[in-house]
Amino acid sequence: MRYDIWICLLLAYLISLVPVGIIKHGLKDNYEDYREEHTVNDGDIGGKASDDVFRAESVEDLLSHDTFTVISPGIQYMNKGAGYYGKYYMHALTLPSGEKVAAIYNTDSVQKMGDSIYSGDSILPVGKVVFEDLTQNESFINQIEYKEKLSRTDFYVDMMGNGGKVSEEDFEEMKVLPAQIITIVVAFLLIHALGSKLGIFPYFFAPKKKQESEWK
Repeated sequence: MRYDIWICLLLAYLISLVPVGIIKHGLKDNYEDYREEHTVNDGDIGGKASDDVFRAESVEDLLSHDTFTVISPGIQYMNKGAGYYGKYYMHALTLPSGEKVAAIYNTDSVQKMGDSIYSGDSILPVGKVVFEDLTQNESFINQIEYKEKLSRTDFYVDMMGNGGKVSEEDFEEMKVLPAQIITIVVAFLLIHALGSKLGIFPYFFAPKKKQESEWK
């Protein structure tokens, strides 16, 4: 890459740190509001399941109860296939009966019963059935069923509710990264254009008058 591009990119990146710092400072209070909005109370959909929440073991159990939880061995609930369905990242949940259904989780509310994430049981968040034809999204079905077929594709299990908050770092990145990229691109073009006009950098595209003078 040409030296002028490296120089302009470096200067543009340094300039972008100014708006990035301003945005990050302003996001502190925003994240607190976001965290509160996405914190689910125990017993609510996506919240921690207490002992009195029904333990579903089959599709029939899911369909016959308004709310429930599922006990899953280790991290099995996360490693049996997954795929993007709209804004959700759904996993194939294996029920104790062996049946498989699509589910979304608020991982903050998963209760680990063993010494590590790989041992013991996991009590999943409180969930409910949401009826929807998942086969309408062929790409999603191909992703989530790459290991095994789902037992039912006419609904999914919502164990997220209003939960599913991201970390403060990820929250900041989602807001900051687009602004930083735009700042870098605009600053790069302006710096290089100015440098080219002053004769410091070579032009990407020589001005028309300059081209005509070179042809004479």
